[in-house]
Amino acid sequence: MTQDIHASDRPDVPSSRRLDRRTVLRGAALGAASPLIPATAATAATAATASATAGRDGSGDRATRSVSFRWLGTTGWRIDVGGRTVLFDPYLTRFPTGLFGSGLDPETELRTDPAVVDAHIGRPELVLVSHSHWDHLGDVPYIARTTGARVIGTETTYHLLTALGVDPKQISVVKGGEVLDIGTVTVEVVPGLHSRNKNCSYFAPGTLNAPPATVPRTIADLPEGDTLAFRVTAGEHGPSAFLMGASDFDERAVRGLRPDLAMIAVPTATSTTHHYVPRLLDALDAPGVVVPVHWDNFELPLTGSPVRDPAMDLDAFLAQVGKASPATRIVVPDYRTVYDGDMRPARR
Repeated sequence: MTQDIHASDRPDVPSSRRLDRRTVLRGAALGAASPLIPATAATAATAATASATAGRDGSGDRATRSVSFRWLGTTGWRIDVGGRTVLFDPYLTRFPTGLFGSGLDPETELRTDPAVVDAHIGRPELVLVSHSHWDHLGDVPYIARTTGARVIGTETTYHLLTALGVDPKQISVVKGGEVLDIGTVTVEVVPGLHSRNKNCSYFAPGTLNAPPATVPRTIADLPEGDTLAFRVTAGEHGPSAFLMGASDFDERAVRGLRPDLAMIAVPTATSTTHHYVPRLLDALDAPGVVVPVHWDNFELPLTGSPVRDPAMDLDAFLAQVGKASPATRIVVPDYRTVYDGDMRPARR
């Protein structure tokens, strides 16, 4: 169930949480899963989001209604704008690696379930990839090969995808700073950073400047390869959404973006990113809506409600957003809801 929370309705929640030694292996989640917290009462409309970009003729309201967002779990999104579909970090197969159980097995073989992927993606024209870890890139080769969608990502993403059979002509390599006009969508590429654990490290670092020696077979064969974020603006009047693939950021790069919506990756309780939430919200100029992502167990199917990753302190994140940006509305998403451009359940 979607949670729509106003900052003034949230109690401060302690962020302390015991984590075992396996946390060192993680850039994201670890351990046994626990149920999603029950929804609290939704509040009335609060801080303006897409209306911040609305014209006096009401064009902003029309733009909000013409856009839809679907959370694909982890940091993934499907965005539909005027009949066109954009995907961000679409990882849907969600196969087990031991990450949420006995411990991550780097030799876990890559796999894609076509039926599962096809059920969620529509006919995408564009796929945005934040970085090349398996829980972000894993299903992109299949999507690109079967739909012909253009993929935008790093040089590492380019080399991995071509090794996995994607036509190089479908891939656009970016570094950050590019502003791409793609029909009804504008994509601003933002240089980013990958989150780090308590040892200031993360799984499978490294970049590729040439094709890998062998075709990637395991999750360890997909290095991070630098991390990007994106601001996607729908149509002429917005709304704009800031999309993150990991819980760290380049403060100078994001300052001034001023998105209407911010899909922010939740950090682990052992994150070493200094003052992550207040610094990010200040740099983004207090977005009207914040949507926490990358807090779910991404090895369970998308058929039910999200199950929390116990290493991600979602409660503490909500409290920190409320303290840093009291006017911000938070929407804790679920898998089954289609949202409009204001991140409210779309009217059917």
